[in-house]
Amino acid sequence: MFYKELLGLQEYPGKCFAANSMCFWVNLIQIIEVVPAQNASEVSRVQEIGFWTNSVKEMRSYLLSSGLRPEPIKTNKDGWPYFEIVDPEAHTIMFTSRALDGDMMVSNTGSSLIHAGFIVRDRAATEHFYKDILGFRPYWHGGMKDDQTDWVSMQVPDGTDWLEFMVNVPPDADQRLRGIMNHIAIGVTDIHATEQRLKDAGVHLTEEPKIGRDGKWQLNVYDPDLTRIEFMEFKPVQKPCCSEFTGPHPQP
Repeated sequence: MFYKELLGLQEYPGKCFAANSMCFWVNLIQIIEVVPAQNASEVSRVQEIGFWTNSVKEMRSYLLSSGLRPEPIKTNKDGWPYFEIVDPEAHTIMFTSRALDGDMMVSNTGSSLIHAGFIVRDRAATEHFYKDILGFRPYWHGGMKDDQTDWVSMQVPDGTDWLEFMVNVPPDADQRLRGIMNHIAIGVTDIHATEQRLKDAGVHLTEEPKIGRDGKWQLNVYDPDLTRIEFMEFKPVQKPCCSEFTGPHPQP
C-alpha cells in the first residue's frame, strides 16, 4: 500500500528478481522491489542495489579478471540475465541487462531514482571497489559540520545517479538510525508540490521540506519498515557545504 497507493508507483506483477517480491516501476528503467524480510532483526533493509549494464557476460568477465568473485549468471522468470556480487561492506550488488519492454508501467510521480545510500565502515576499501574497479566518479562529499565528512557521493561511470556512502555511523546504531542511513532517493522537480501530493495521498509526514547540506531541497518520509525515502530536487538552490560538486546533476 505504501509504495503503490501512497507514493503513486505502479505495481507490475512480473519483472521481479526475488521470489515472493513486489515490483513497482518508478519509470521505464528503474524499479523498487519490495522483498519480504527473512527476520525482523535484519541490519539493512535496503537488501540489494541493481545496475543496468550493456552486457552481463562482459561485466562478469571483467570482475573475474579483477580478482573478484561474482556469482554465476542467472535469469529471472521474465528471461532477464543477471548476476550478483558482494561489495567490501557485504552489500549485495546486482548487474542486469535487457531490451526495453513496450508494456512497462510507470509511476504518476514523473520522478526517478537518483541515488541510494548505505552504511560504510571501511571507506577506503569501499571507494576502491566502486571507484577503481567499477569506475564510479566523485560527485560530492559533506557532513554535519563543515570540516567533517559524513557522506560520500560517487556517481555511476556513464550517468548522473550516485551511491551515497554513509560513514561515521555508530556500530551499535539501532534500527531507526540504520533506516535513516540505508535509504533510497527519488528526484523531483518541486519539493513543495511533492509535499502537497503526499499529503493529498494520505501520507503521514513527520518532517517538513528543508535545504540539505548539499544545497538541495529535500523531504524525508519513512516506509512501514522505517526505511527512509528521500525526495530530493535535482539541482541545488544554494552553495553546498564542505565541497563543490564535481559531476553533472541529474535531469528531470
